[in-house]
Amino acid sequence: MSSATPPSTRLSPPDRLLASLDHGLRTMFGHHGRSRATPRATEATPALAREEQQLSGALMRVNHVGEICAQALYQSQALVCRDAGLREHFLHAAREEEDHLAWTRERLDQLNSHVSRLSPLWWGGAFAFGTLAGLAGDKLSLGFVVETERQVEEHLAGHLDRLPAEDHASRAIVAQMKEDEARHADEALAAGAQELPAPIKGLMRLAAKVMTVTAHRI
Repeated sequence: MSSATPPSTRLSPPDRLLASLDHGLRTMFGHHGRSRATPRATEATPALAREEQQLSGALMRVNHVGEICAQALYQSQALVCRDAGLREHFLHAAREEEDHLAWTRERLDQLNSHVSRLSPLWWGGAFAFGTLAGLAGDKLSLGFVVETERQVEEHLAGHLDRLPAEDHASRAIVAQMKEDEARHADEALAAGAQELPAPIKGLMRLAAKVMTVTAHRI
């Protein structure tokens, strides 16, 4: 008996586009399930001073925006991917990243903070970037994943330096996210990623800088 065909490979291109747009709406405005429990620190987080709470909220809002962008990137790359197996790779990674969406949203609520009010803008921009990367070819698309995840890993390391030392709850989440992003980069490399040209890497860093600075405040 032949193995079952993954559901996404049975959809027509227009249906896949509609599914991606529906997923985007749920990413920005819905509540997210999770396959893993929220990472917990071994130490309880004490009541944070107002300034510390505001800083943690701003940093976790940036991380939440990053996960909105991750969903848009993976969905758009899967949409235009030429290889059915690689399409499933992208969609599997997106499902894993949904844990991060749920974790960061939960922590924002605990910190009495809010998600970015520009979430549709971030999602749309990331979807456009992912589509262009996917149209450039599967190996370059995988290279885009590697560079994105490496930059996110670096960004999360910076957040671990900036988060209040007593905010053990946020730190546990960010540490696990950093580990997951490194694994996703390694998996994309193993799948045959091609390194991106230096100007593209620089453009990606510039776009990420604009997003992080803006999302920190709005």
